[in-house]
Amino acid sequence: MAEISTNPNATTDEAQAAADVSPPLVTPLRAAALVGLFALLALLGWGLVNSNRSRPIEGGPAPRFTVQYYDGYEWQGKTSSTLDDFAGQIVVLNFWASWCVECRYEADLLEDTWRAYRDKGVLFLGVAYVDVEPKSRGYLTEFNVTYPNAPDLRGLISKAYGITGVPETFIIDQQGQVAYIHIGPITEQTLYQQIDRLLQN
Repeated sequence: MAEISTNPNATTDEAQAAADVSPPLVTPLRAAALVGLFALLALLGWGLVNSNRSRPIEGGPAPRFTVQYYDGYEWQGKTSSTLDDFAGQIVVLNFWASWCVECRYEADLLEDTWRAYRDKGVLFLGVAYVDVEPKSRGYLTEFNVTYPNAPDLRGLISKAYGITGVPETFIIDQQGQVAYIHIGPITEQTLYQQIDRLLQN
């Protein structure tokens, strides 16, 4: 690499020639722009992948799955279940995560609604998405959650349901069909309305 001469006897032309071959500097602004560009490309790529992911539709069959419950959050004493085990019941399937801020907005509502409907043929099932067990269990304890909960091992359930983020709620009817899909925190009015509608059928 050529160096700019510090010799006081060097001519102006020699110094200019040395400067002309010096490598261009990557300014902080240019580096930030490059980082931003790569981040944008990555985000667009992620969006394309997720937009092409198949999702269940309302009125269509609910994708089958198997859950391995957190210790202390089992269903009827079972350590694992499949969707078929819940046949004949309304299933409120909620995807959540301990790091999800919006999940906290609906946490108390989900627990209260579970307690109100659990003796009426309605099952609530929480699935922790991209989370670690200690934090998941801390979240469940914080909100006094008592309904069945399980981790999404290897992301298989979230992939099957094509979720776009958390929270997302899928209400599955007594015949195993997706009756309602809600993206984002669900409201009390919507949750009660959807459950009551299925109970009346």
